[in-house]
Amino acid sequence: MSRPVRFNIHPIEAKISDAIGNAPAPEGYGGDGFFTARLSDVVGLARKNSLWPLPFATSCCGIEFMGTMGSHYDLSRFGSERVGFSPRQCDLLMVMGTIAKKMGPVLKQVYLQMAEPRWVIAVGACASSGGIFDTYSVLQGIDQVIPVDVYVPGCPPRPEAILDGFMKIQDLVGQESIRRRNGEQYKALLNGYGIE
Repeated sequence: MSRPVRFNIHPIEAKISDAIGNAPAPEGYGGDGFFTARLSDVVGLARKNSLWPLPFATSCCGIEFMGTMGSHYDLSRFGSERVGFSPRQCDLLMVMGTIAKKMGPVLKQVYLQMAEPRWVIAVGACASSGGIFDTYSVLQGIDQVIPVDVYVPGCPPRPEAILDGFMKIQDLVGQESIRRRNGEQYKALLNGYGIE
């Protein structure tokens, strides 16, 4: 008995021009052989398309992140080909899963070891708000320990939701001023978490 063929029965020719896209150029002035733009726009464009995520996965959201890194969803399409496991080389902390109160100082230390500029995504209900674990031992949201830039809802969130959160981070990174990290508002935010 032969196995039925389910895929590629009638293959459709793909146009390469439709599959390849370019990042939009920042606002600026161009002429024959030159282009001028603001430095913060060019740096933002480079940063948003070359984020290096550090996955801090403790529970089932980590499994969904593994699916996001797989070939079907492919997070590397967004410039995150390299997933790092050393905080000193990464600029995006992706916290996924339940964080116990004993793990809070470890998470904060990992955050502090990352170089500026750094961003944080809280993936899933447990990292965002403690989820269903309203107990004495579970941190009720990682924003009690470190500042969070984007929250991804779900228990566990689907890979599409993780990709949406990642694109929100890319928008935030692309629009961020170079001088924001030296501003008084940012320093006050970090001081609120006991970070100097």
